[in-house]
Amino acid sequence: MLPAKFTLLQVTPALDAGGVEALTVDVARAAAEAGARSLVASRGGRLEGELARGGGELIRLPMDSRNPLTLLANAARLETVIREQGVSLVHVRSRAPAFSALRAARRAGVPIVATYHGIYSARSGLKRWYNAVMTRADRVIANSGFTRDHIAAEHAGAAARVAVIPEGVDTALFDPAAVGPERVAAIRAAWGLPADDPRKVILVAARLTGWKGHKVMVEALAGMAARTDTVLVFAGTGESSAYADGLRADAARLGLAEAVRLPGPCDDMPAAYAAADIVASPSVQAESFGRTVAEAGAMGRPTVVSGIGGAPEIIVDGVSGWLTPAGDGAAWVRALDHAMGLSPEDRAAMGLSARNLILSRFSVAAMCAATFDLYGQLCDTGRP
Repeated sequence: MLPAKFTLLQVTPALDAGGVEALTVDVARAAAEAGARSLVASRGGRLEGELARGGGELIRLPMDSRNPLTLLANAARLETVIREQGVSLVHVRSRAPAFSALRAARRAGVPIVATYHGIYSARSGLKRWYNAVMTRADRVIANSGFTRDHIAAEHAGAAARVAVIPEGVDTALFDPAAVGPERVAAIRAAWGLPADDPRKVILVAARLTGWKGHKVMVEALAGMAARTDTVLVFAGTGESSAYADGLRADAARLGLAEAVRLPGPCDDMPAAYAAADIVASPSVQAESFGRTVAEAGAMGRPTVVSGIGGAPEIIVDGVSGWLTPAGDGAAWVRALDHAMGLSPEDRAAMGLSARNLILSRFSVAAMCAATFDLYGQLCDTGRP
């Protein structure tokens, strides 16, 4: 529960369509629903309307800038906002604006929270110093246990201030009961699948880039016993890129040109998950959380997941999905053949287990409750 007369200021670069932006809007809406005033300092973007509908207020500032002079000016602007609007706590969600937000919060004497949303690489001492700005807040939120361990390994002394609060999925949006058959049919048509096509669908919902593991999936499909009964769909941006062309060439070389589909980005992801039999997350590089795994689980779809990064924390192996060694083609063939060979009833039972897990641990409601509890601790006790 939030303190009385609470005013939250979130700071994020932009409000375009993305995971961090969506989480910002989710927290803003939940804070407003809890009776707080909910401000967001940002350049703005496509989600401005959604922020306003949820009761949030946009403070339009150039928070996406990395120019040192702009960062300094933003610190002064944020300090003015904090003082004039009676801000109780600042929550910053990205590194560049964190320099401004930290200075403003310290000068105004209000607590500040930072969320470490990603695994930031650091090949030099300067880059590690830049990344460490996120750990200088009074409390640091890690979006998974994996991210917490990364912070502890990278930034000495930061571990004591880290709280693990997994990202939340909108379980009302990602709800099988809320997706009608007409939406599923529209997605299948966009994938080039007629209504009477009996083949099962494996969906990989990820940006088209090498570390997401698309090539592993093409090669695994070639080795599957059920290859002639399976369609592999890569839903994500970058269809005209050289990488996408390479995936098509690999599929053609393996005799899978018709079975591998690259339809581009999807505007109705709940229906896309509903149109799939199995969802795969074959990343060969560790991710901090694994949002598509959580979204698929919320939609009652079992997932086959690379056993690295934060994604394994979102499933129970053999109960709501399967953990598979990252990049191990033979292991992925076995896992996918097993998953596709389950009866519809067994797949539905696993899907129900997946949704129940998301509802209990990875929903927006669970994320906001834990986040607001952290806000309350800081407001009650002041800065550590």
